[in-house]
Amino acid sequence: MEEKYLQTIAQELNIQHKQVMATALLLNENATVPFIARYRKEATGSLDEVAITAIRDRLEQLAELDKRREAILESLEKLEKLTPELKAKIMAAETMTVLEDIYLPYRPKRRTRATMAKEKGLEPLAKLLFEQGECDPALEAKSFVNPEKEVHTVEDALAGARDIIAEWISEDQEARTQIRALYQNTALFECSVIAGKEEEAAKYKDYFDWSEPVAKAPSHRVLAMRRGAKEKLLILRVVVDEERAVECLNALFVKRDNAAAEQVKAAIRDSFKRLISLSMETEIRMESKIRADEAAIKVFAENLRQLLLSSPLGQKSILAIDPAFRTGCKVVCLDRQGRLLYHDAIFPLMSPDAARREGLKVLAWCDKFNIEAIAIGNGTASRETEAFVQSIGLPAAIPVVMVNESGASVYSASEAAREEFPDKDITVRGAVSIGRRLMDPLAELVKIDPKSIGVGQYQHDVDQPMLKRSLDDTVISCVNAVGVEVNTASRQLLTYVSGVGPRLAESIVTFRDQNGPFASRQSIKGVPGLGEKTFEQCAGFLRVRNAENPLDASAVHPESYPVVHQMADDLGCSVADLIHNAPLREKIDFQKYVTETVGMPTLMDIKSELSKPGRDPREKFETFSFAEGIHEMTDLEIGMELPGIVTNITAFGAFVDIGVHQDGLVHISEMADRFVKDPADVVKVHQNVTVRVLEIDIPRKRIALSMKKERLPETKEKRPEKRAEKSKSPVPSSRNNKPPKPQQVQREFGDTLGIKLP
Repeated sequence: MEEKYLQTIAQELNIQHKQVMATALLLNENATVPFIARYRKEATGSLDEVAITAIRDRLEQLAELDKRREAILESLEKLEKLTPELKAKIMAAETMTVLEDIYLPYRPKRRTRATMAKEKGLEPLAKLLFEQGECDPALEAKSFVNPEKEVHTVEDALAGARDIIAEWISEDQEARTQIRALYQNTALFECSVIAGKEEEAAKYKDYFDWSEPVAKAPSHRVLAMRRGAKEKLLILRVVVDEERAVECLNALFVKRDNAAAEQVKAAIRDSFKRLISLSMETEIRMESKIRADEAAIKVFAENLRQLLLSSPLGQKSILAIDPAFRTGCKVVCLDRQGRLLYHDAIFPLMSPDAARREGLKVLAWCDKFNIEAIAIGNGTASRETEAFVQSIGLPAAIPVVMVNESGASVYSASEAAREEFPDKDITVRGAVSIGRRLMDPLAELVKIDPKSIGVGQYQHDVDQPMLKRSLDDTVISCVNAVGVEVNTASRQLLTYVSGVGPRLAESIVTFRDQNGPFASRQSIKGVPGLGEKTFEQCAGFLRVRNAENPLDASAVHPESYPVVHQMADDLGCSVADLIHNAPLREKIDFQKYVTETVGMPTLMDIKSELSKPGRDPREKFETFSFAEGIHEMTDLEIGMELPGIVTNITAFGAFVDIGVHQDGLVHISEMADRFVKDPADVVKVHQNVTVRVLEIDIPRKRIALSMKKERLPETKEKRPEKRAEKSKSPVPSSRNNKPPKPQQVQREFGDTLGIKLP
C-alpha cells in the first residue's frame, strides 16, 4: 500500500491519516463497508459509510493509476525511449490526465500528416522554422523540394513542416494544460436541432437553439442534450473563443517577430483548429459526462435509499389487488409471513351488477383469511379499483393503501418469481409483489433490478458499471441498516447482508429448509462455507428472534456479548433484565468497560441497542388517501389544493402522484417560499405532501404543481372542454368513463349489503 496515497486521500477527504490507514487495512482484509462503519469505529475514528466508501473508491482509482503507469513505463522501455528524466516525470504524475499527456508524444499512432511529412524528410525544415532564427523560409524550403517524395513546390515543403510543428504543439504538455484550463473555465455547450428534424425532435424543443457554460450545466441538461445528439436529432458542440486559445499558444511558442515566426503562427492556428480543439472537445465531453453521471447517479441512489427505507406496514395479513379494466383485477391473499394463501380474478369495473357480486367476494375473503389491510397497485384502473373497494363496506380497521407497483412486472417475470411460484402466471406473481411491498418494501424491492424501480434520472444514459456499483452499495447499506431476520429472509435479501453474497445466501436458505429455523446466531456457523471471517462480517446484521439469548435479536455483535454479560453480572441481573429494565441500564458505568479493543463508540452503540433491541430504524407507517373525486387530468382545475405522494426526485424538482395516472412536476422554483438548491433538502421519496395545481397541459400530459404557501400566479389553462355527459353508473363501464364519487358508490353498496352508510 503506497504511503503517499494514504496521505493524498487524507488531504482530499479532510480526515486524519490514521483513519485512512485503518480503513485501508480493513478493506484489504475484505471487511465490508457496513461492517467497518458499524463495528470498527474505534479503528476508524467513527467514520461513516460515506467516508469509508470514498476511501475505498479512491484507493481503487489510485491503483488503476499505478497500473496504467506501469504499462506506460513498459511501453517506453520497449520503444527504447525511457530516459531517467522521463521516468521521473511519469512517476511524479498524480492524475491520469497528466500521465497521458506525458505519454502522448511517444504513444504509437496511426499515420498522420506530420508522420507523412517526416517520411518526406521535412523534419529538419520544421526544426529550423520552430527555432525562429533569422532566415528566409521560402529559400530554406527550396532545398527540400523533391518530386520523388511528392514535395513538388516550396509551399509543399513549408506546409509539411507546419504539419510537423502543429503536431509538436498539440502534444506539448504545457500547451495542453493551458488550453485544457481554458476549456474547463470558459467552454460553452452549443446545441441546435438538425435541419428537418424539428417535428421528430419536439421533446428536445428547449435545446433547438441553446448555449450555456459547460462548467455550470446541470446534470439533467447535459444528459438530455447528449441523448438528443445520440438519437441524431440534435447537434452538440463544445466551443471556446478560438482567438483567445490561439493567443495562449502564441505566448508559449512564438519567440521572435520574423518570417519563421509567421510560419509557426500559422502552424499554431492549424494545430488548434485541427488537433487540439478536437482533442479537448472530446476530453471536455467525457469530463462533463462523468460529472453528469455522478450527479444523476447520486440522485438515483438517494431516491433508491429513501424508497427502500419506506415505512413498512409490518407483518399483517394482506389482500393485494393488481387492478385492470379489460382483463380483470388479480387478487391474492397473503398471510403475515407473505405466503400466498389464495388467488383469483374479479371484474368489478364491468357493470354495477358485477361490482356488487365482486364486492361480496372481497368481503368474504377478508373474513376468511383474517385480512388486516388491502394493497392496491397504483397502475391502470387503480383509482377506480380503490373507489370500488372503499365502497363495499369494509370494517373500519382494514386500511386501503395505494402501493407503487413500479418494477412489479419485472419481478413477476424474473427467475426468482418463477422459482417461488412455478405454477402461477405473472399476474398472480405481480399481485403478490404488490402485497409484500406494503408489508416490507425493502425485503420485496431487493428482488428487483434497482434500475427498474423507476426512481432514477436518465439511468439508461449514465455509466452502467458506475450506476450498478452505486445502487448495489445503496441496497447493501439499507439492508444492513435495517437488519435481516435469518429465519424468514429470502435468498435475494440475504445476498445483500455484509459478507454473504449470492452463493452463501443460497446455502443459508437450503440449510434452513433442510434443518429447520436457526435457534441462535451461533447455529448459523453450521451453514457449509460460512467460516469465521464471514460470520464476523455478517453476524451483527442477522437477527434470530425468539432465541434463547435476547442479544441474538439485536444489532449487538456476538464479539461484544461478553461485555454485555459482564455488565449484567456486575448488576446481579440477566441480560434480559438489562433490556427490559431502564433503571437498571442507568446504573451501568460504561467507562468501566473500556478496553484496548472496545471503546466508548461501541459501548454507546450497545447502550442504544439495549434500550431498543432489534428495533426497525424505519419510520412508522402512515396511511394516505388521494382527494375524492379526482381520478383523471380532466378532473383537475388550476388552483386546486391536493394531497400527493412524492414518487421521484430529480435535480430540477420532484414528481408527485396526485391520483390521476400522471405524475405532476413540482419544479425546484416552486418547492418552497425560499431558495432551494437541492430538492432532496425539501422532500423525500414516498413523502406525503400537499400541492397546488399551477398548469394542466393534457395534450402533452404535463401537470405543473407548487408547494409554495403564497398565492398562485395567474396561469393559462391548457385543457380541452370537460365532457358534457358523465356516466351515472356506480362503476365505470369502460376505461374512458370516470367513476362516480366514492360516497355515491358506498351508499349503493351499503343498501345492497344491508349496511347503513351516510
